[in-house]
Amino acid sequence: MNHEELTFRIIGCAMKVHRTLGNGFQEVIYQRCLAIELQAVGIGFEREKEQAIYYNGIEVGNRRADFIVESSIVIELKALIDLEDVHLAQAKNYVVAYNLPIGLLINFGAKSLQYKKVFNTNLKIDNS
Repeated sequence: MNHEELTFRIIGCAMKVHRTLGNGFQEVIYQRCLAIELQAVGIGFEREKEQAIYYNGIEVGNRRADFIVESSIVIELKALIDLEDVHLAQAKNYVVAYNLPIGLLINFGAKSLQYKKVFNTNLKIDNS
């Protein structure tokens, strides 16, 4: 399955969760529900995958992606009234830190599901 098909299926799973729950829950609830949906449609993923952060070659901390899907797409979830530029920057940082081609920023907190696709401009994407 190429990245376009995979992101389409992930967004479909997120829409199902949002349609079922609506907005107003904590992020972790949406994360658990999305895991159930991804598993139900046979999409492989890792949850809360940790990644070391380095500065000048020295490890200075860690970050955790909500999901790494099929070893190629990072998903960052939010449960906010509205997405802001800082959230998009965070998602972009994740695709670079994890060295993955594509990321999805998904917000369950708005009245309608919000999502944005972000790309790692350091990598060439093969959509085959």
